Amino acid sequence: MPRTFWVETLGCPKNQVDSDKLTGTMLADGMVAAAAPEQADLVVVNTCAFIEEARTESIDAVLALSDARREGARLVVTGCMAERYGDELATALPEVDAVAGFGVPVTIGAKPGSGGGLTVVPSFDLLELPRPPASAPWAYLKAAEGCDRNCGFCAIPSFRGKQRSRTLDDLLVEVDALGAREIVLVAQDLAAFGRDQGRGDRSIVPLVEAVAARVDRVRLLYLYPSDLTDELIDAVLATGVAYFDLSLQHVSAPLLRRMRRWGDGDRFARRIAEIRRREPGAAFRSNFIVGYPGETEADHDALLAFVAEVGLDWCGVFAYSREEGTYAADLDRTVPEGLMNERLAELRELQDAITASKRDELIGTEVRVLVDAPGQARSYREAPEIDGIIAVPPDLAVGSFVDVRVIDALGPDLVAVALEPVGVAP
Repeated sequence: MPRTFWVETLGCPKNQVDSDKLTGTMLADGMVAAAAPEQADLVVVNTCAFIEEARTESIDAVLALSDARREGARLVVTGCMAERYGDELATALPEVDAVAGFGVPVTIGAKPGSGGGLTVVPSFDLLELPRPPASAPWAYLKAAEGCDRNCGFCAIPSFRGKQRSRTLDDLLVEVDALGAREIVLVAQDLAAFGRDQGRGDRSIVPLVEAVAARVDRVRLLYLYPSDLTDELIDAVLATGVAYFDLSLQHVSAPLLRRMRRWGDGDRFARRIAEIRRREPGAAFRSNFIVGYPGETEADHDALLAFVAEVGLDWCGVFAYSREEGTYAADLDRTVPEGLMNERLAELRELQDAITASKRDELIGTEVRVLVDAPGQARSYREAPEIDGIIAVPPDLAVGSFVDVRVIDALGPDLVAVALEPVGVAP
């Protein structure tokens, strides 16, 4: 009987790509995916370590899977927590058979009687490994690993390393192999794609154009605002997916300098307004950190005013998390936890109302959607897994593009009915 495996993925879309690569490796080794973790001979947990909340979630998942696994099954922890904490994590979690950072070869003993060991994490960069075909009509595509920036709050460069971009040819081979109708480009610093290979600072544009020539939709996640050039904006708009995910983090110029970040609220607002002049229907997502050391009440008020004025479609809001080894870890003027939580709740309440209002405005409009699953679809305004969805009739073919009319809004989600013709065959 072939040995079976289960991969549990936590964290961001980039982690999902890594899990896909590990899955491809294990399938190539003759293993078979289990239907559930308790049925697997090998359980791999791909962890997240970005902030304290993510680390807690990862540890809880490891312990739960340890309790659920069947007798003789092996449990391996990999991903960002394994990269960052290594031996410390192995000591803290005696339930785990191995803790393996990416690129560190690990072979653990198989269950008694099965013969041989299980090679869990290969010894080479996951970026170069093949993946199975996409299991959904969309797929993430990781263009690069690591980051060359020095943001004050972020520990990622310390365990993911400097940026390593893939070649355009390799990425296009993966696009073809995935067979998805929508490709979502991801990286720690996506717009910097190719700089580390000496291809100039605008090679993201040829990548977008080349992927768009192969699939129906291409979407970009995590764009640093200073790299949102006119050329890149034109390339995004030309794909027909007018969706801009801008990593802003805050709008107070002094606080952004303290974060070791570029920009300010006025620059951000002007850039968003320029895009809307080119494409009034453009959708915007961003993320903000509340409670960074030194954040004043005036800084918070400026952020609230920016969010209210600009009207982002989607927004992630996070409490500052002190990360050992980062520039911010030793900064003075820390924000008390209670005040941080008050500011967080205030900003989330404001953004939730804005998102709901923007969704209400779409009632009565006609949009083209990609059916992701029975009864569930997305237009260009919704990124998979992180934004709202559009509920559609369950008989629409998964993987088809369908023209629909929006008839209702339920917070971040929409409800729509199909127009004629009902769809386009995959």
